[in-house]
Amino acid sequence: MSSQVVEALIYWFPVFLFSTTVHEAAHAWVALRGGDPTAYLGGQVSLNPLPHIRRSPVGMLVVPLITSATQGWTMGWAAAPYDPVWAHHYPRRAAWMAAAGPAGNLLLALIAFGLIRAGLAFGVLQAPASVSFGYLADAAPGIASPGFWHVVAKLLSVGLVLNSLLFTFNLLPLPPLDGSVVITLPLPDAAARQFRALTSSGPASLIGILVAWKVFPYLAGPLFRLVVGALYPGQYDL
Repeated sequence: MSSQVVEALIYWFPVFLFSTTVHEAAHAWVALRGGDPTAYLGGQVSLNPLPHIRRSPVGMLVVPLITSATQGWTMGWAAAPYDPVWAHHYPRRAAWMAAAGPAGNLLLALIAFGLIRAGLAFGVLQAPASVSFGYLADAAPGIASPGFWHVVAKLLSVGLVLNSLLFTFNLLPLPPLDGSVVITLPLPDAAARQFRALTSSGPASLIGILVAWKVFPYLAGPLFRLVVGALYPGQYDL
């Protein structure tokens, strides 16, 4: 088993599992606050990953483990149930529900960013000689428990990059991604309902995910450079 695969199983898969759980729990919580208890009744207003795995075992467990073991990075998906009748009657609330998932990923990315900066400031972490998607910081030399801080640095690096990617990908305005619903927030209710009807069909979702899969690689590089530039202004020439 290669070191890249081991790293994916140790770092990327657990971070993916936690990040996706936060994403879906945020959807479920905002839906509950907006009057739809569907996901709450399914146990998904929870940071326990088990209800989310039971809901989407292939996307939350099977595919992430396979991609971790074969690709050295983790890919998957999940879904929080909601009442489509509720969404039709309250399109603005449904749009806020859709926005909550990416907002959860953004919050996790900001927390990871802040903790890396704090680690740098307190001298327990350092900037590496070169950066990669899973390597934005490392243990500083000469500190106590360097192995522990190396693990912390890796988890925070993966957490920052993965949640930045999840936030951006899910906000693409293509069905079935959250962004295709979020963009209806400024629309009048009638227009939002009509837009959802046009984009919620099976063919539209299939086309949307294929387009998103083709487009996103062109966004990942600039997004990574933006994250690195914010973390280490002017330090790396990427």
